[in-house]
Amino acid sequence: MKIYTKTGDKGQTSLIGGTRVPKYHLRIEAYGTVDELNSYIGLIMCQHINPHYQQLLKEVQDRLFTVGASLAADPEKSRMKIPDLHDADIIMLENEMDAMNEVLPALKHFILPGGNTVVSYCHIARCVCRRAERLTVELAENSFVDERVTVYLNRLSDYLFVLARKLNMDFKAEENIWVPRV
Repeated sequence: MKIYTKTGDKGQTSLIGGTRVPKYHLRIEAYGTVDELNSYIGLIMCQHINPHYQQLLKEVQDRLFTVGASLAADPEKSRMKIPDLHDADIIMLENEMDAMNEVLPALKHFILPGGNTVVSYCHIARCVCRRAERLTVELAENSFVDERVTVYLNRLSDYLFVLARKLNMDFKAEENIWVPRV
């Protein structure tokens, strides 16, 4: 199978269902941003972090492929059965955050991204996740988007923030708090 098809050479691509749209279409922007997020998640997984977090991030990557498939499908024409998110996927992220928060110090300041490389990667992934969420919310204003997709992206960005704090603690790095000039 060849990777290149030449069908996108003129700036158009196909959604699942066959609808041709420009490559700058909001649906393409949304699932392209989810793909970018998935790449950053892979980068975090490659770091020397607790195997539990690596395994959970692998599950997140799987769910992001599910999110991408959902966003890539034309809701009016696609007849393909695509995987879907479950409430349990969202609950898993919430449970993981709750467990990490039990050992983290109370959050009393805004946190500046940084501390070490893997923590910085978490913050970059969190920002990309927020962008994916914004694009998905905008898309949902004019087209069908499974509500769980938006909720999952919202919860995942929160998870990435808490994971950054927990990894900072694991690496015994001081949190980089923001103290505003006044």
